[in-house]
Amino acid sequence: MVDAREYHERTKHSPASIREGDFSLDFANKPRPYKVYEDRPGVELPGSPTAPDEPLLSAIATPTADPAAGAEPGAEPGPGPGPGPPSGTRSRSGAGGATIDAGDVHALCHYATGVTKELTRDGRRTRFRAAACTGKLYHVDLYVVAGDLDGLDAGVYHFDPHTGSLDALREGDYRGTLAAAAGGRESVATAPVTFLATSEWWRNAWKYRERTYRHAFWDSGTILANLLAVAHGGGHRAEVVAGFVDDAVARLLGVDPAEEAPLELVPVGSGDPAPDARPADPIDPATAPPSDEVVDYPLVPDAWRQSRLADGEAVRAWREDVGSLVDDPGHGDHGRSDAATLQLDPVDAETASGRPVGATIERRGSLREYGHQPISRRKFATVLDRALVGVPTDSTGAGGGTRLLDYYCLVHAVEGIPAGAYRYHPRENVLERVGETDRGTAGHLALDQSVVGDAAANVYAMADVDRLVDAVGNRGYRLAQLLGGIALGRLYLATYAHRTLGGRGFTFYDDRVTGHLSPHAAGLTPMTLFALGSPADGGS
Repeated sequence: MVDAREYHERTKHSPASIREGDFSLDFANKPRPYKVYEDRPGVELPGSPTAPDEPLLSAIATPTADPAAGAEPGAEPGPGPGPGPPSGTRSRSGAGGATIDAGDVHALCHYATGVTKELTRDGRRTRFRAAACTGKLYHVDLYVVAGDLDGLDAGVYHFDPHTGSLDALREGDYRGTLAAAAGGRESVATAPVTFLATSEWWRNAWKYRERTYRHAFWDSGTILANLLAVAHGGGHRAEVVAGFVDDAVARLLGVDPAEEAPLELVPVGSGDPAPDARPADPIDPATAPPSDEVVDYPLVPDAWRQSRLADGEAVRAWREDVGSLVDDPGHGDHGRSDAATLQLDPVDAETASGRPVGATIERRGSLREYGHQPISRRKFATVLDRALVGVPTDSTGAGGGTRLLDYYCLVHAVEGIPAGAYRYHPRENVLERVGETDRGTAGHLALDQSVVGDAAANVYAMADVDRLVDAVGNRGYRLAQLLGGIALGRLYLATYAHRTLGGRGFTFYDDRVTGHLSPHAAGLTPMTLFALGSPADGGS
């Protein structure tokens, strides 16, 4: 049995751990990147998935669940309704926002985790998903718990990205059962549909072994970044629910947490009260094994088990504890020096890139080679501003969790910003200089991948793991990794909304990152890393 701090320590990368490792991949036993149900009826979703026309940069700048509240560039997130929905959204149906039907479910699933492009490389056809995933192993699955919708009967479903259809797991309306598991959370109790993310451990552990528990939240985070963008861009209320009774949700989905475990819920829409909870009798759907041999890495499900919440009372208490930590003015305060700051100036909504949600998700890639030419300071500021404004969750309040993570940037080639290491303050849109850096060091920190140093800038999301776990338990570690994953997903999206920019997520030598950014970042440890810049070939 390990707590999150021990798990984190045991899965850190260092030059010695990489150098001394003798693990090799068994390509003959590589897992299938999607789940196959053998005894459940398929349900075709209507038409072709269509994403909203809302500009991506507007759709992701949503620190609150209600997209109408929005966030002005550079403004501190605040509670309460805003002036109205973004222009171009569909008509609303009362407090629930735009009406949700089977076509919306199709779009939300497709642009979160569906296949968006197919490319031929080395004579092999490769299918790429909407959201980035470590190693393109696609171990995160998306489930749907819906009431009766136009074009879709109430039930519990699994989205099959291979076919673009749903697998029917249960008939009937189980939204009340899910709401009870979420501690009575109103957003779940009134949403016409809630999406659930899981990780089938082995599909990632085949390559990454014990680090899969980290990757579960990184990779579900990029998926949820897309899901929130599509939901908010379409005028739907949506938030991430991180607190729920884990075993009850696993039972509802019919998954064994030793193999596949629930990670997060995302209720979409409101104004449609769920019926009372109904019993979720155990189900054991037959699924094809992901590969010939499944290798167990017990540390991964063990870390998940140590983070579970037992009942609704525990869920509500955990949310309160997280809220208290977020409200603690001392958390995340590292003594900023106003003398060493640069004010950033992101573009406003009227002059920002208008590339819509769907086109941006379809364009998103993983940049392999960066040019050394400087990128625009205003584009850099806009990417940071829109991507890191905060995430609407059930526990982090109006600030969207901006106090739970710290963001550090290694700047190499941004117009008007001297090369160096900076802390980014999202509430004020300020860069605080904390030290020196160079391209060689940046590449070394990122597992000696020199390409990271070639980028114009590297953005690290960092957390005080010891303080989080002390304050809110092992699930706090889950939340920090998830917020880092969503930040990573939004950085991808905000970057690819700009024609001349590209980027990619990377991993790192944990303690060496902390050391490079210390003393300012002492006590913090990196959750995720994103490198952005111009493509080496100058292409778009």
